[in-house]
Amino acid sequence: MFNETVDRTVVEGEKWGRYKGQDVIPMWVADTDFKAPKSVIDALQKRVEHGVFGYTDVDKETNQAVVDFIKRHYNWQIESSWIVWLPGVVSGMNITCRAIDTQDVITTTPIYPHFIKAPKDANQNVITVPLKEKNNRWTVDFEEFEEAISSTCRLFMLCNPHNPGGTVFTKDELKKFADICVKHDLIVCSDEIHADLILNKNIKHIPIASLNSDILKRTITLLAPSKTYNIAGLQSSYAVIPDVNLRKQFKKTLGSLTSQINLLAITATKTAYSECDEWLYELRKYLKENLDIVKDFVKNEPKIKMLDQDATYLAWIDVSELKLNNPYEYFLSYGIGVSEGDRFGDKNFVRLNFGTTKSLLKEGLKRVKKAIDFLHNPL
Repeated sequence: MFNETVDRTVVEGEKWGRYKGQDVIPMWVADTDFKAPKSVIDALQKRVEHGVFGYTDVDKETNQAVVDFIKRHYNWQIESSWIVWLPGVVSGMNITCRAIDTQDVITTTPIYPHFIKAPKDANQNVITVPLKEKNNRWTVDFEEFEEAISSTCRLFMLCNPHNPGGTVFTKDELKKFADICVKHDLIVCSDEIHADLILNKNIKHIPIASLNSDILKRTITLLAPSKTYNIAGLQSSYAVIPDVNLRKQFKKTLGSLTSQINLLAITATKTAYSECDEWLYELRKYLKENLDIVKDFVKNEPKIKMLDQDATYLAWIDVSELKLNNPYEYFLSYGIGVSEGDRFGDKNFVRLNFGTTKSLLKEGLKRVKKAIDFLHNPL
């Protein structure tokens, strides 16, 4: 089912709309080219047929679907009262930065751009700690991380699974993060939106809040079905905030700044979390095959590099050896639209979205190869 080519140019959309009318394969923004699960589409059609679209609250069944999904997939028992619904994870980041009284926010780089933008928009200083290459994966120097924490820092923004690095932090790594945060009295905002997309069958996602009671009470976990089931346009997301006082603080800041999620988002979320596990397992298999295609391609191109990756459909590729002034513009001239590395904090990288059909992925990589080959053998 994931090999089906869906013409996304016939509807308005961010991913394909950027290059409308151009011979460019868009492999940038983080949504896939796959149809949502049939169960979700059928549930949406049934809801539309009802014909009345008034103000709609999230029902108990949808909250319970979230509780059950998190328990089933991550072995974390949450309570429905901990859930705060949001139109997007980015909204959750911005609300968190405004809810926590802090001058400084610490995070790791490279990183999804809103980890930097959200604190700055809240007039906060951002402390960045670079990820390190160790055992062919991206990780953190925990001594360096702890030393970077200022006396006016009260918030750590964590990305796990990591975007763009593809790292799934181990239990030991998460425990180190947690111990440091407890020691320095930091609140943790953990973006775990890619948690469902673990592509290494030997690895499990561990919500940092699930480690122990100390870190549980100081963590805001941001989750969503959007990346997993390709329903980002429906704007369904939520924060899991176990501590009652932290949750009140978050809700107070939330106030009327954002709207409740819409009724179609409620329908899609409940159905996806309740009925689509088998679809999710097949998606992971397909994405793992695509990742292997990308890894094999990179392995055969000595001038580019990519570390091991355990999650997401986003490949973080080092193109520094190509000596390009602007990697994004160069690859675009060969008809491939990747994400600019400098948006994530490193101009020597590009981020390539392989969440598409194998045929389109192979065509995209063929164009990348043509671009690289020209550097070695220009006309």
